[in-house]
Parts: sequence; structure tokens; C-alpha cells
Amino acid sequence: MRRRRDERGSALVELTWLGLLLLVPMLWILVSVFEVQQGALGVSSAARSAGRAYALAPNDAVGRARAEAAVRLALDDQGLEGEPFTVQVSCEPYPADCHSGTSVITVRVATQVQIPMLPEALGGDAPAFALDATHTVPIGQYQEVDRAAP
Repeated sequence: MRRRRDERGSALVELTWLGLLLLVPMLWILVSVFEVQQGALGVSSAARSAGRAYALAPNDAVGRARAEAAVRLALDDQGLEGEPFTVQVSCEPYPADCHSGTSVITVRVATQVQIPMLPEALGGDAPAFALDATHTVPIGQYQEVDRAAP
């Protein structure tokens, strides 16, 4: 009988410690997954926006600048402010002039998402998850309208 009274309340202590030991890593995993999903949505939206901006431009040089601006805006909208990104544009069947004839533009956007709450001491640099997305647009799908014409 004496032994039963000595263990009274230990279940609460064990449950509390076990809960903390399991809950904290589970919470970190969920936050990390949500951050990566947010980044995936952002990079997908950025590729789509960059493809449209490039196709609407009057020439390749302006298209490149508009595509990069569209990517920055789309990534900022999804909470990826300041993250470095790359934009690659390829065209077929006219790789030298994307805005001619029946070209098909393919835009690839790549960036990364920092894994939250993971110290840099564990791996040198801050751990990140690489993301990329592509979007293909036929040049004739979007037409720029000259508003100055009568």
C-alpha cells in the first residue's frame, strides 16, 4: 500500500515530459512543411507570371526585365522577400528571337526556402530547401494591345 502512494502524480509528470519531447519536434516538422509548401506555391506562381510577362513584352530584352520583375513580385507576395532566384528563358523553334512567329516560351524559376528554427551550427550554412517551377507559353496566347491606336 505504501508503494502506491509514492507513485502518485508521476503519470502527470511523465505525460508532460513525453508530450513536450514529442510535441516540439512535431510542431517544427509542421512549420517546416508549411514553409516549403508556401515556397512551392510562390515559385509556381512566379513562373506563371514570368511567362506571361515575357510573352507580352515587345522584345526579348524588355521581356527579360519584365519577367524578373514579375518573379520578384510573385515571390514577395508569398512571403519569400529577399530570397535569391534565377530565371531561365528558352524558346523553340526560334531560340535567337523568342517573339517571332509561333515560338513557344519556357520559363524556369528557381529559388530556395530557408528551413525555420534550425540553427546554422548543425550544418554550416542555414539549411534550405531548393524549389523550381517551369511554365510554357505559346507566344500567340497573349497579345499586347496598343492603346494609342484608334
